[in-house]
Amino acid sequence: MKTCLFSLSLLTTLVAPAALAQAPNFDAISFESTEVAPGIHMVVGVGGFGGGNMAVIVGDRHVAMVDDSLQPLAPRLLDHATETAGRPIDFLVNTHVHGDHTGGNAHFAESGTVIFAHDNIRKRLLTDPAPAGGAGGLPVVTFADGVTFWLDDIEARVTHLPKAHTDGDAFIHFPAQNVIHTGDVAFHGLFPFIDLDNGGTVDGYIAGQEAILALADDDTKIIPGHGPLTDKAGITADLATLKAAQAAVGKLVAQGLDVDQVLAANPLAEFESYHWGFITTERMVRTLFRDATAGD
Repeated sequence: MKTCLFSLSLLTTLVAPAALAQAPNFDAISFESTEVAPGIHMVVGVGGFGGGNMAVIVGDRHVAMVDDSLQPLAPRLLDHATETAGRPIDFLVNTHVHGDHTGGNAHFAESGTVIFAHDNIRKRLLTDPAPAGGAGGLPVVTFADGVTFWLDDIEARVTHLPKAHTDGDAFIHFPAQNVIHTGDVAFHGLFPFIDLDNGGTVDGYIAGQEAILALADDDTKIIPGHGPLTDKAGITADLATLKAAQAAVGKLVAQGLDVDQVLAANPLAEFESYHWGFITTERMVRTLFRDATAGD
């Protein structure tokens, strides 16, 4: 899988996994916001696949966003975000490199938004800027371990998670509001996409979720990269599923089975409810097998 994850064909797979062969109808997609804590709004696409879950953070003087959906939806998203905030978006953080989270970068940058991202995101986008809407969408401020935004009474701590979903992941913690945006280090209720070709690893993904959970309590609201708003119990359940899936595939790998034999054994049958159009049970098995045999 190359950096430009959400090509038209792949996006069609996401939007309508088994039923459609045509391109997604972007005209049918809009956005809606829900204030999950004072000043923090979760933004989701409705009417079709509108990219990953986003956030608009509104302080007294400054406004920030987390992620910015797909390139074709950027003008509509910018209008919605500006309306939600009541004024322009000053800063935007990309949680990782994929085009359903960075696609609006160039359009937002043209409006004056300053794009922040991990060092590795900029490095990958320098090679292929298409996921960011073109060269104008390159991050202009990058960080290694993290960065903190002070939006008046809202502190937003951005922290890098090494080799998790990709090699450039970050999550955002709002300690006073008790909210966490995970980026794609959480696909709540779904098998996660662990992008091995862009630096992701299963162990790193597990470590990333554990780091996020260490900051959460029973009242924390967690915005996953995909899936509905959740909490500590929800991510704990997702993590337990991933660990069990890794162990089930790893057991068969240790017996010397090849990937076709592992697939035939159907080791993830009990987790079928996590199957979805992009990461099917088969694809999850293949990811876990490939990760377990890396370097063999």
